[in-house]
Amino acid sequence: MIVGNGLIANLFRENDSENVVFFASGVSNSLETEKSAFLREENLLRKTLEENSEKIFIYFSTCSVYDSSKNGSSYVNHKLRMEQIVEEFSQKFLVLRVSNAVGKGGNPNLLMNYLVNAFHQEKEITVHTLATRNLIDADDVKNITLKFINENSFNKIINVAYLENFSTSEILEILEKHFNKTAKTSFLKSGQSYLISIPEVESYFAENNLTNKEAYLCRILDRYYSL
Repeated sequence: MIVGNGLIANLFRENDSENVVFFASGVSNSLETEKSAFLREENLLRKTLEENSEKIFIYFSTCSVYDSSKNGSSYVNHKLRMEQIVEEFSQKFLVLRVSNAVGKGGNPNLLMNYLVNAFHQEKEITVHTLATRNLIDADDVKNITLKFINENSFNKIINVAYLENFSTSEILEILEKHFNKTAKTSFLKSGQSYLISIPEVESYFAENNLTNKEAYLCRILDRYYSL
């Protein structure tokens, strides 16, 4: 059973199963403040849990809970509350806190979609020199999720993120090399950065030869942004 229709939900269309709920629906905008949006997700989550109490429940949360600039925000408080509800009402669950997943389609305001579009449209990109983001291939999110399910590794909160963060400058340098084109940029000494601990998933990247940071981002660009 798949709940949602965005980037993460669509990853599991071929893995849909009667005994597993992939819950990837609800508030995704970290700047959201509208109470009704949060309430919609909570009501849907509670209803889905109640109607599928015997199933494995996979809830996709966010690594934004580690962002100090969002401490106490409505979004972070809401996501932590949703995690608690899953823990309380599911007998067999996984809460997966995902970093910045990059895949086919998705919201045009997602970081990589925005940067690639601005790059090709020759729009000026403001580089926040202190900012970093953790980019992970959406396919790796899927593979890691299925790995935990196959291993019967449940009733945990797990961070699903890449080995290292990328600075905005690094991302743009790799974009320029990949597309053989120079970006229009301006620089601003600002931005947030936070580290994500990934002891449960670190071995996945080594086992799949995905430890080279630049090569990993080039692989993402080849898969989803080739001309």
